[in-house]
Amino acid sequence: MTTDTPRPPTAQARAPLAERALAERVRSVPPSGIRRFFDILATMDDVISLGVGEPDFDTPPGIVEAGIASLRRGRTHYTSNYGTLELRRALTAHLERRYGVSYDPAREVLITVGASEAVDLALRATCDPGDEVILHEPSYVAYLPAIRFAGGTAVQVATRLEDDFALDPAAVERAITPNTKALFLGYPCNPTGAVLSDETQDELAAIAVRHDLLVYSDEIYDRLAYGSYRHRALSSLPGMRERTILIGGFSKAYAMTGWRVGWLCAPAGILEGIVKVHQYSIMSAPTTAQDAALEALTNGEADVERMLAAYDGRRRLIVDGLNELGLHTFEPRGAFYAFPQISSTGLDAETFAERLLHEERVAVVPGSVFGPSGEGHVRACYATSEEQLREALVRIGRFVKRVRGDA
Repeated sequence: MTTDTPRPPTAQARAPLAERALAERVRSVPPSGIRRFFDILATMDDVISLGVGEPDFDTPPGIVEAGIASLRRGRTHYTSNYGTLELRRALTAHLERRYGVSYDPAREVLITVGASEAVDLALRATCDPGDEVILHEPSYVAYLPAIRFAGGTAVQVATRLEDDFALDPAAVERAITPNTKALFLGYPCNPTGAVLSDETQDELAAIAVRHDLLVYSDEIYDRLAYGSYRHRALSSLPGMRERTILIGGFSKAYAMTGWRVGWLCAPAGILEGIVKVHQYSIMSAPTTAQDAALEALTNGEADVERMLAAYDGRRRLIVDGLNELGLHTFEPRGAFYAFPQISSTGLDAETFAERLLHEERVAVVPGSVFGPSGEGHVRACYATSEEQLREALVRIGRFVKRVRGDA
C-alpha cells in the first residue's frame, strides 16, 4: 500500500527567494524619496544642497572636547540600558527649567540612538495590529513607515497651506474611530517649518484626553523657534503627561547629527515596556556620545543661541527670496525648512526637483514624498551659508523664468 506524500512546489512554481524573503510590511513601504535625490546628487559637481536636514555647523568645540576627554578617560564600555544617570538628570532638569514638566530621571527617561530610534521604539512598544495612529501630513518621511513596521495603521490627516500647515483639531476628531489608539505629532514640522499655536495645542490635548488617546510627540526641533513663537512641550499641558511619549534629541539644536544621541520621556509604566525593545535591540546609546551630550546640555546654551540667530537670518533671506521669485512661501516659525509652492511653474514637485537639480545644480526635495498634501511644493533646507542661499536663489530664479517662458 502506498500513500501520497505532499511534494514541495517545483522551482518553477515558487518565486525566487529574494522576492519571498522580505516581510510584506517591509515590501509595502517604498524607499525614502529623499535618498533617491541624494544618490543622484552624489554623482554631480557644483551642487548647492538645500536638501538634507542637517546643520552646516560643526559640533561646537566644547562638546567635541568633552567627547575626546571621555575616550581618554576610558569611557568605552556600555552604560545602563537607560543611558548614563548624569545625562538623564541633566535632561530632566533642562525640561523642567524650559517647559515646566517634571520626569523621574531613574524611571521615566531613556537615552536613545538619535530621535529616530526613539520614534521606532515608541511605536514598536505600543502598537498592536489593527491599532490606528492618526498622523498629520505632510510629515517627516520616517513616521509613516515606522507605524507600518510596528504593525499599526496610519490614518493620515491633511494640513493645508491656507492654514500654514498647522493641524486642524476638528479634522483630527473626525478621523477618530473605535480603533484609534494614538495621535502622532511632529512639530515644529519637518518638512514645512509649521508650528502649532497654543490654542491648537490645547484643543488637540483636549481631544486626546476626551478620547483617551496615547500621543507620540516628536519635538526634535523644539529649540529652533523664531519670532514670537514659543515652544511648549506637549506633555506639559493639563492631562497630557500621563499619555504622552515625548521625543527629542541633540542632532539639530547642537549640530550633533553624527553623534546619534536622542531621548524619550514617558510615564514609568510605559517606559518600562519601551526599554524592553531597546535593550534587546540596541543595548545602550554610545557612551562617548552621551558624555558629549551632557556637555551640550550643561554648557552649550550660547552655541544654541548663536546658531539659532544664524538660522533666523537665513530663514528671512530664503523666504523673502522665494516669494520675490513668485514661489509663494508661508513664513516657517520652526525648524530650518521653507516649503515653497511651485505649482505656478506648471511642474509637479518631482519634475521640478529633478529638473532643478540637473539644469541648475540646486538640490531640493519634492514635497510629495512627505505626503499627498506636499504635492505642488518642495522642501528647501536653509541650514547652509547665506552665500550659498543667495546663489541658490539666483539659480532657482533663472530656472523658474526659463520654465515659465517655455509654458
